[in-house]
Amino acid sequence: MGGGNWALFAGVSIFGNPVASAFRDQYNLPCLKTVLRLFLAPPQQRSIDMKRRKVIADLNSRMKRRVINRAENQIPWAQHASPLQEAGRRKILNFLRAALLETTQVQITHLPIYLPNLPSAFQQFKIVQLSDVHHSSFVSEGEIITAAQRVNELNPDLVVLTGDYVSHSPDFIPGCARALGHLRAKHGVYAVLGNHDHWTDGALMRAALEAHDIRVLCNEHVRIEQGGAKICLAGVDDMMVKLDDMKAALANTFRHETRILLAHNPALIREAARAGVDLMLSGHTHGGQINWKLLVPRKETAVSRWLHRPSRKFMRGHAVLGNTQLYVNRGFGTVVVPLRYGCTPEITLLELQK
Repeated sequence: MGGGNWALFAGVSIFGNPVASAFRDQYNLPCLKTVLRLFLAPPQQRSIDMKRRKVIADLNSRMKRRVINRAENQIPWAQHASPLQEAGRRKILNFLRAALLETTQVQITHLPIYLPNLPSAFQQFKIVQLSDVHHSSFVSEGEIITAAQRVNELNPDLVVLTGDYVSHSPDFIPGCARALGHLRAKHGVYAVLGNHDHWTDGALMRAALEAHDIRVLCNEHVRIEQGGAKICLAGVDDMMVKLDDMKAALANTFRHETRILLAHNPALIREAARAGVDLMLSGHTHGGQINWKLLVPRKETAVSRWLHRPSRKFMRGHAVLGNTQLYVNRGFGTVVVPLRYGCTPEITLLELQK
């Protein structure tokens, strides 16, 4: 995920003003400080031992329960707070409660995708997409296994993973790969890497996934065969670390065949459209993770205009550019802050139609 909005939110959460006060006093500032230190540290310093990891996870769990309990039972913030102060803090607390609970409310989005060049043998072919797992102290291996089981229950023909499997530490790579190794599909499981994977250890992440029979596509493609017909599945490496090569990924493919592209960052949509890709599947944005449109005044302001700028149509969900369709998965995990608001975690079921 890109860091613009989150750097601002994390800064507000940790320093100054009422939002910061609420977050600092009632949620998990120690966890955030530890994660931010890890996130900003050089790769060789990002290892986090098992004992420290358990402490962070336990603290996060306790603080979640404390916030939710305080909100549900209308416990006052302070004995000497004025009614106005209490009302403001109550709004913040209710927001935190909702944002904490929403991280566990995984939604399955079922969407038909119409592709004119689709071979008849691939009619109703089911692709399930999972993205931005971000295994960390805030997203456990057990939660990822549960998500994998939900994916398997959809009986997919193909499973695709679109990057960012860990957040900040290589210690989480084995557990994440182990959990994703529970995924099953008729034609296999394919993946691309994201910016966080490379910032952590891209080579180790790729090796761990492939050790669990997950094929990682790095600027290359494969052909999926069914009923005597084929479609092309290509994967491009991450653009934020400047390893993407669309030309190599699509080499020796043809515009008349159905071409599906996996790319962690949806910003590659314009290049994909120029190349004539039929469908591009991405993640990276987390759908915004916090839907700021629900938190700012509806009247016309500079902030509201920025939130409704044209480029945000590629933030989440289905979009079209020329003859190329794009789907941006909202992701499963979280990054920087373990919150979601107006943007539930997602597993996407795409059903191809001619």
